[in-house]
Amino acid sequence: MKVLSVNRSLVRLVEVNGKEVPTGIYKEPVPAPVMVYPLGLEEDGQADLKVHGGPYQAVYAYPAEHYAHWRQELNRDHLEPGTFGENLTVSGLLETEVCIGDVHRIGGSVLQVTCERIPCFKLGHKLNRPDILKPFLQSGRSGFYYRVVEGGMVAAGDPVEVLARDPEGVTVRALLGMHRLHEGTPADLRRALKIEALSPLVRSEFEERLAKN
Repeated sequence: MKVLSVNRSLVRLVEVNGKEVPTGIYKEPVPAPVMVYPLGLEEDGQADLKVHGGPYQAVYAYPAEHYAHWRQELNRDHLEPGTFGENLTVSGLLETEVCIGDVHRIGGSVLQVTCERIPCFKLGHKLNRPDILKPFLQSGRSGFYYRVVEGGMVAAGDPVEVLARDPEGVTVRALLGMHRLHEGTPADLRRALKIEALSPLVRSEFEERLAKN
């Protein structure tokens, strides 16, 4: 398990359906080590802090293993690291194995998994596929967000060390299923709510859903 590429981008304006919108999705690989702070990478930006960024969505990781699938789906010969807006393009960290609450040491930083990534229309615009959002989620290839437990330098080539596994064992893929794919039972939601590191955005939605049952 390791980092293949560290990617970042400041917020820029792009035209979507005739309107200028801010976005930080155009991440590009960085050749040198980058400092990770509590709210993300140095000189990296997120535009809509309601759904991206903040302490529980500070760093976005995406498995490089998925790139072959998307090259075929998008009919592309090549996709650069950072294509999906991820800060860390990683290997060996699949959504079916990584659990919410797991703690990883990456370079000089310590990061904790908090939730899956739910894409917005800006991903569809970047890929020139406005219809890609539903297939992206249904594929289970969402990637995942970290919160920063300890800041530090990260760089391409850094190994990923698992410091702790969350006892609830709720994988990123399982959380995605509960959150957006109509999977799971009320008992599954209650189990996810036991995870201290769970993103507050997901937590509030699960609590609302359980309150209605």
